[in-house]
Amino acid sequence: MRLLCFLLFACVFSPLTRCEEKRIPEEKLLVVTVATKETDGFRRFLRSAKHFNYTVKVLGRGETWRGGDYMGPPGGGQKVRLLKEALEEMKKKDKIILFIDSYDVVFASGPKELLKKFQQARHKVVFSSESLIWPDRHLEDKHPHVREGNRFLGSGGFIGYVPNIKEMVADWKGEDSDSDQLFFTKTYIDSAKRKSINITLDSKCRLFQNLHGALDEVVLKFEDGRVRARNLLYDTLPVMIHGNGPTKLQINYLGNYIPNTWTFETGCTVCHEDLRPLTALKESEYPLVVIGIFIQQPTPFVAVFFERLLKLQYPKNRLKLFISNQETHHERQVSSFLQDHGKLYQDVKAIGPEKELDGTESRNLGFDMCRKDKDCDYFFSVDVEVVLKNEDTLKVLVEQNLPIVAPMITRAGRLWSNFWGALSADGYYSRSEDYVDIVQGRRVGVWNVPYVSSVYLVEAGLLRTELTDFNLFNSHILDPDMAFCHNIRSKGIFMYVTNMHTFGRILSTENYKMGHLHNDLWQIFENPVDWQERYIHENYTLIMKNQMVETPCPDVYWFPIFSDVACDHLVEEMEHFGKWSGGGNTDTRIQGGYENVPTIDIHMNQINFEKEWHKFLLEFIAPITEKMFPGYYTKAQFDLAFVVRYKPDEQPSLRPHHDASTFTINVALNQVGLDYQGGGCRFLRYDCSVEAPRKGWALMHPGRLTHYHEGLPTTAGVRYIAVSFVDP
Repeated sequence: MRLLCFLLFACVFSPLTRCEEKRIPEEKLLVVTVATKETDGFRRFLRSAKHFNYTVKVLGRGETWRGGDYMGPPGGGQKVRLLKEALEEMKKKDKIILFIDSYDVVFASGPKELLKKFQQARHKVVFSSESLIWPDRHLEDKHPHVREGNRFLGSGGFIGYVPNIKEMVADWKGEDSDSDQLFFTKTYIDSAKRKSINITLDSKCRLFQNLHGALDEVVLKFEDGRVRARNLLYDTLPVMIHGNGPTKLQINYLGNYIPNTWTFETGCTVCHEDLRPLTALKESEYPLVVIGIFIQQPTPFVAVFFERLLKLQYPKNRLKLFISNQETHHERQVSSFLQDHGKLYQDVKAIGPEKELDGTESRNLGFDMCRKDKDCDYFFSVDVEVVLKNEDTLKVLVEQNLPIVAPMITRAGRLWSNFWGALSADGYYSRSEDYVDIVQGRRVGVWNVPYVSSVYLVEAGLLRTELTDFNLFNSHILDPDMAFCHNIRSKGIFMYVTNMHTFGRILSTENYKMGHLHNDLWQIFENPVDWQERYIHENYTLIMKNQMVETPCPDVYWFPIFSDVACDHLVEEMEHFGKWSGGGNTDTRIQGGYENVPTIDIHMNQINFEKEWHKFLLEFIAPITEKMFPGYYTKAQFDLAFVVRYKPDEQPSLRPHHDASTFTINVALNQVGLDYQGGGCRFLRYDCSVEAPRKGWALMHPGRLTHYHEGLPTTAGVRYIAVSFVDP
């Protein structure tokens, strides 16, 4: 009993007993790493070290790296040489060194936890561990067995006291290109050296987590505003995460969250750091940007693309354009834009289809234009199918101050986007765990990703230093964008996508019909959002708020439906088709072959527009019908839909009649007073006329029984209307 009391007394009052070892002061720790140049990975490492207040000493700055390619054969001897040289200046025996790779490492916790776990290891030097042996498999049997955990040494990280580490590297006489992994492995498997130096492995990944061979074991752990990596196999929380070997993309993914880069509580914590603000600059001081525009296939709404380009909020005298158009179909839109607006820009270079360049050649040329222009600060690559709704997109990207950054764009109603969150083993698309949350905006930030396409900004300095190869987009097996991203990744350069703002979307180019004058009219199915923006009246949405419906006559409703562009395109399409009916009673286009009240017209089905017209009626007319005629629901079926042409010397008017419909839609396609004189519609029963139809506005009225009406004479010019006889 007296002995038990003594032991309890000793544990409480003596800090030097075995009951509780004295904690190692954090100032005893020095982090040492080798970095011959500052890479994106190195900067990420330093940010994580700064976050936890580690003291870091960097070796090899300014030296040429001779230690081999991290994705190639074994190397790394240069690191051992530099460490050995640095240790000669370190005299304090109680100093603790953490020697760690930096290009592919992030800290997940601070010095206090690191030192505590080091103490608990009960050894003077602790190496990271791996489940895979490398580079010499013949040494497998010589490794000591462990009761639980990884058996093999990993040279990417170790921690220990200075005297012990000095003893460990004292025998190094290798070349810079020799394998550091093999050197440390041979030291470890030598039982005498292992005992003398007092080396052990962090077998359960309490300090170090090497990802190679352990990807299925590691998950993100979100808790109380912190993000850690958790090893599920050993239920540990490693202090450092190392993307060794072929796991660079996985460390990039984890680095989007660790350490506290993004949390559920705070969102992105680093997205406003290291920005390049433009607000204080004069327009003449803005970075010069070369915008590369690539037209590689028939694409809808190309004219709208150039309209949006003009609206970009960036000084045009600080922009140069490189336009590569491979489609004869789009020469008219390109030449029209350049003729009207080309002089606004500092310089323009356009390459047309006659040059017969493919996508690879044109993109290489565009990048080279910026690379060789000493004034070029950024290259902004934009495919013509990109819909940039945010006029500040270019400013936002420049201000991010990143090597390569893309604005996140998606395809309307789908999970398709212009970035990949992960890659499959063969280098193609794979969905990351956070992909859907990023695309749908549940996680907002700036994300390090392995692939971007369609629209992105490249810092010109990269093109003149790391990316000097002209053939960045070339590959025998990959498409140009994939080849470009592969080349970027192989250089250790990070690509980012930001969803901090809403930027726009990308068009579908599938099923783009080219047999018409205005092919965009047929895009209501493939690109419904863009079709609506182009062709539906800007005030259409106010109709449902009872702010834009007029009642000029009883049960006649008047409201905006088409934009001016829609009206013009429909008229021009009909005139381009040109097969107007003769206006006689005999009409083989309709069932029975007889028209009681004939007009000079072209039916929608004659230009293969009936499916698109039905979709228009269903999407934009049916909701108004149900609002104006309560209790009436329609699937917008129609017997007839056509465009009528009225001319004084052809058919100026239409005699009184009933329409063969439940209700009729009559849309004015041009402007009274400007395009024609006279015209209008008179409802005889109510002696009520609409004599000044507004372009793009529709009259909706019952067809049978009550609304006997006539078309008033057109006295000059040409009047066009689009008519639909609609039934349930």
